[in-house]
Amino acid sequence: MKDIAIPAPNGAQSVAKLARVLGDAGVGLEGGGMWSGVAHYLVDDGDAALSALTAAGIGGAQQRDVVIAELEADVPGALGRMMTKLADAGVQLEGQYSDHDNRKILLVTDVSAAEAALA
Repeated sequence: MKDIAIPAPNGAQSVAKLARVLGDAGVGLEGGGMWSGVAHYLVDDGDAALSALTAAGIGGAQQRDVVIAELEADVPGALGRMMTKLADAGVQLEGQYSDHDNRKILLVTDVSAAEAALA
């Protein structure tokens, strides 16, 4: 799985366009959201997503590896404990969101260090 980050300067209009492009290309969105003018979506095939966006004239998209972490979302404090493990290991968290299976998708600078911290 990959996170694709796509500039979305026009909010809903931008997300509507990029979602149509990805859907028409058969790229499913497994989770994500949009904040600070950038849409982030979890996709199975980052290369296919980037190709479809580029072909549609949507530039500036990037893909990156992610850490997918199970989280006991119904247990109070679970997210805090997860983030403490990352912080204690010196892992820089750049973003996080949930997928459709209620797992945390972590955007970090060092995937291996984050995976080790959460193991």
